[in-house]
Amino acid sequence: MKHGGDLSEAIERFGGTPDQWLDLSTGINPHAYPVPDRFSDKAWTSLPAQSAQDQLIGAARQTYAVPDHLGLAAGPGTQLLLSVLPQLLPQGPVALAAPTYTSHADVWTRDGRKPVELSSIYALPADAKIVLLVNPNNPDGQLVDVKSLLEIARTLTERGGYLVVDEAFADVMPGSSLLPHIGNENILILRSFGKFFGLAGLRLGFLAGPKPMIAKVSALLESWCLSGPALELGTAALKDQAWQKSMTRQLADEMTDLTLALQQNMLSVFGGTPLYALAGTRSAAKLHDALAKQRIWTRIFDYAPTWIRFGLPGGAENLARLTDALAAAQKDL
Repeated sequence: MKHGGDLSEAIERFGGTPDQWLDLSTGINPHAYPVPDRFSDKAWTSLPAQSAQDQLIGAARQTYAVPDHLGLAAGPGTQLLLSVLPQLLPQGPVALAAPTYTSHADVWTRDGRKPVELSSIYALPADAKIVLLVNPNNPDGQLVDVKSLLEIARTLTERGGYLVVDEAFADVMPGSSLLPHIGNENILILRSFGKFFGLAGLRLGFLAGPKPMIAKVSALLESWCLSGPALELGTAALKDQAWQKSMTRQLADEMTDLTLALQQNMLSVFGGTPLYALAGTRSAAKLHDALAKQRIWTRIFDYAPTWIRFGLPGGAENLARLTDALAAAQKDL
């Protein structure tokens, strides 16, 4: 699977209909921010106003603690935002902390600059101009501390380069974000809206960094890149601090329950975040297929044949379904 969240392959191989499947292949919050019964008429009938985008950016600045001296751009998902970076960042060798989210390598490879994969972010190549990492990392949840990231960024800034950090899962790990600590270093931070708020279909993401670079990104995106409903709902969700705090606690509790269920079924959980657990087993592919036969879709990785990742089931009933399916699957392995 290139990405999780698409049941087409599962249904083609194992049958069933979408409503019969429990999709655990993503790291998206199963408890979505409540969508109103209707949006304002203006959200649908008028071209998105600059004032609405300004309100969204203001709410994102507060939620993500973006310093005033940095620019912040909003786009239709971080997938698009990361894809424009090769056009704008300096020429030169690119390094990527791996294994991680595959799209980062893909966009640079398409630009003719295939990234060198780093087994450790601390082993920085002497000629690297661009360094990319996901923090916390996907799929293993590895977290690099703020002090180390700033040291790397300062080294790259001296070379005329950039550190690019994808903080797609930072919302669920308070204190992990580099954003509040950035000074004059050449750092770009990607923030995903859809994962924590459970609204991946809204297609909303943010990029923060030096104002001149963010101005170039905004110019590429041009006018009306965000829909009226995305502006309206995104602003409301980002301003709702009470929901965010409550959800952060709930996700942590549910991940504790999921981890226990996996361990009780002979799986070694060795990584993850409050939105997904990464487990190890010598029979990952067989377990993946055995669960799929019971209409439960997980995530496996061709570069790590002993890894299998589980998103949150989204409640006690789904967790019980997974637990029973794991017990049945273990008998067939």
